[in-house]
Amino acid sequence: MRLKALIIEDEAPAYRRLHGLLSAHHPQLEVVDVVDTIQAAMTWFGENTSPDVIFSDIQLSDGLSFEIYKQVPPPCPIIFTTAYDAYMLEAFRTNGIDYLLKPIEEEELARSVTKFMGLVRTTNTPPLPDIQRLLEAVQGRGTIYRDRFLVKLGTKLLPIATADIAYFLSSDGTTELHTRNGKRHLIDQPLDEIEAQLDPRSFHRLNRQCIACVECIAMVHQHFNGKLKVELKPNAPTEVMVSRERAKGFKDWLDGVR
Repeated sequence: MRLKALIIEDEAPAYRRLHGLLSAHHPQLEVVDVVDTIQAAMTWFGENTSPDVIFSDIQLSDGLSFEIYKQVPPPCPIIFTTAYDAYMLEAFRTNGIDYLLKPIEEEELARSVTKFMGLVRTTNTPPLPDIQRLLEAVQGRGTIYRDRFLVKLGTKLLPIATADIAYFLSSDGTTELHTRNGKRHLIDQPLDEIEAQLDPRSFHRLNRQCIACVECIAMVHQHFNGKLKVELKPNAPTEVMVSRERAKGFKDWLDGVR
């Protein structure tokens, strides 16, 4: 039995990994296309016949993929994928087909595919996800922020809890993650993307090159022309300044003003 799969994903490495795992280990699922935005998905569904299963990222560049299914009722089972494990796991597995946490592991993907194929064999109409209940469950938790980052350590991958991060620095097109114990790691994401994934109560964009955790700000000094000089802990390798334009917002954040 050969079935058609659609991937909705806006991160090229994640798409390539998922596509590669499916091709290598689950040839019964043919990936017919990949789309990377809500609008592209809406267009795709309007121009193509329904696939048999959808692998759908949650956080797309133009919003949450739930918006797709609010406008187009889910035409088939959905296996959700996301880097945000703070989402309600049981809500996904109850109201969708399954849930995969990025980076997707071969064993977890095999479990999800086995579950889906079992439903196909036992019924002509596999259950469709209850998007409304899923939305209610997720929205009931409020905004969800990322609670860990995966970094490379030589040939290895290391998960770092967001709670262990002191600050992020960007320079010459590269981004560094600095931990509270003084370690630094290169990561692939730009600061703009990282900023949107962090809880603004804990992290603040100090300037174009730095996002810092409130607990890792050691001291703030008044500087010339209304600027602020920020001491971080552990010490940053470069001087960290807050511009006059950003100064009030930064001080309000430090003072707990919302």
